[in-house]
Amino acid sequence: MIPNPIRKVLSTLSTHEVRYLLMGGQACVFYGAAEFSRDCDIAILCDSDNISRLKSALHELDAALIAVPPFETQYLDRGHAVHFRCRATGAAGMRIDVMSKMRNVAPFQELWNRRTTLTDDADSQIELMALEDLITAKKTQRDKDWPMIRRLVESHFAANQSETIDKHVRFWLHEARTPELLIEIASEHPEAADLIKVNRPLIDAAITADRQELEVGLAKEELRERVADREYWAPLKRELEQIRSSRRPT
Repeated sequence: MIPNPIRKVLSTLSTHEVRYLLMGGQACVFYGAAEFSRDCDIAILCDSDNISRLKSALHELDAALIAVPPFETQYLDRGHAVHFRCRATGAAGMRIDVMSKMRNVAPFQELWNRRTTLTDDADSQIELMALEDLITAKKTQRDKDWPMIRRLVESHFAANQSETIDKHVRFWLHEARTPELLIEIASEHPEAADLIKVNRPLIDAAITADRQELEVGLAKEELRERVADREYWAPLKRELEQIRSSRRPT
């Protein structure tokens, strides 16, 4: 059952034919890794027609712009998130965070082509960012995202381990963050592990069942992503501060 405020937001986006993909905590719920969130994070196609449709949907939701930056395509194109708060009946209090570009995440059209489409209990379609792309988007500097990545992969493994296919095995070996799970998969699929270790060297430790070395490798891998994410956001944060400063009374 989808909470009513989320249902209201998503159905309004669909009614206005907005080209969007649900991501963030709400998408994690659909993929079996529950995360409480009052936010609705979406990636959008940033072209004039879709922006116009999004504006119509936001108007129906009585969504007011909050914080910075302004709702302009130049900021979306540079990787900023634009934030809104809904005031319409049925969605009051819901925050919508809109992005069109993210670090290491493919362009929107690629995301759209491999999206997951669900139908809720009211026969409305929900467009989700594909699990692989959602995990890529969650490799951030935030503490809460890394346990969520682990849960997302483990949930997918639990749901699909009885009828494994090659692409699932490759996905688990690329993204799993649990030493025991990596060791199990590498043991059962040694050929795939040999191929994946070229791009993910810590798989060597999974092949040899070296749990301690795996933990070290996973920690280093996470640290690299956290540092890269901080570096990515540093100039964007400076730009936001400049916008805030320009709006302060002199």
